Amino acid sequence: MTSGSLSRYEQPEPRAGQAPVSERSRGVALGLAVLGGPFGLHRFYTGRIQSGIWMCLTLGGMGIWYLYDVVVVAAGDFHDCDGRRVARWEVSDAAAGPGASDRRVTDLEDRMLGLESQVGELAERLDFAERLLAQARERGTLPKG
Repeated sequence: MTSGSLSRYEQPEPRAGQAPVSERSRGVALGLAVLGGPFGLHRFYTGRIQSGIWMCLTLGGMGIWYLYDVVVVAAGDFHDCDGRRVARWEVSDAAAGPGASDRRVTDLEDRMLGLESQVGELAERLDFAERLLAQARERGTLPKG
């Protein structure tokens, strides 16, 4: 493995004086904690499956664990399964890589242009078929109706 690429389980070293930050969104985690906190949805989102299951079984520790997690997530001190802080508010597109959203938009535009040309071609074929049917009806070779 080259030094420039990291495996799925390796994390880049944090800068001096800086704790590692998760690619998970703090806003999404907070929304899940508020809406589905008693069921541990925010813990499932951050990869903490085992504690998410326990939270679901105890209904958020009878509400206490749930409220604690809402405060911790809102404060930015919540950690994901790898021990990294869930601190970023924006939704990260880290899995897709930089520029991935531009590639997706370009891909979508290309697909739409292809679809537009196919629909145009189908419309021409339908028009041609209608003209052939009209001619056959005029000659009397097709029954009317």
